[in-house]
Amino acid sequence: MILPIRAYGDPVLRQKAVDIDKDYKNLNQLIENMFDTMADAYGVGLAAPQIGLAIRLFIVDLTPFAEDEEYEEVSEELKTFRKVFINAKIIEKKGEEWKFNEGCLSIPGVREDVSRPETILIEYFDENWKKHKEEFSDIRARVIQHEYDHIEGVMFTDYLTPFKKKLVQNKLKNISKGKVKADYKMQFPN
Repeated sequence: MILPIRAYGDPVLRQKAVDIDKDYKNLNQLIENMFDTMADAYGVGLAAPQIGLAIRLFIVDLTPFAEDEEYEEVSEELKTFRKVFINAKIIEKKGEEWKFNEGCLSIPGVREDVSRPETILIEYFDENWKKHKEEFSDIRARVIQHEYDHIEGVMFTDYLTPFKKKLVQNKLKNISKGKVKADYKMQFPN
């Protein structure tokens, strides 16, 4: 089922999400709905707060990057990089920070360069409640950090310089008022 994506300004996007347990109601269906919602919006990541749930759950599907020449050296890994992250905790961030032009399904029409560390060490459970402790680099670390921020109540626009924030301020206000066009189902704050 395709769920509406919460727009910038929705209070749930600023909440620090809470852990869940194995008995979380209809978790497998929720994960399936999130993958459907993300695919419908042509996204590569989606966090539970973006669909109105302040829980520590996000998904990532980087398979669209596998054919991109820019990621040629990791294209084999990207071909199957479709993961579920439950109760994730980033343990370490390291390496040089690099800029990448990020966007967000909750902030349609706004894209800006954001600097993030190149490598992360993260602990999480997958959809089968198997615990993982893995290191990710490159575009994988980038997208995971972006989605992880959502479960911490942080949005990519928080990383912008005061000048850049000023430049996008009106766009963000319009998004929160529903004055934006998106090619996918959205829910705007009241």
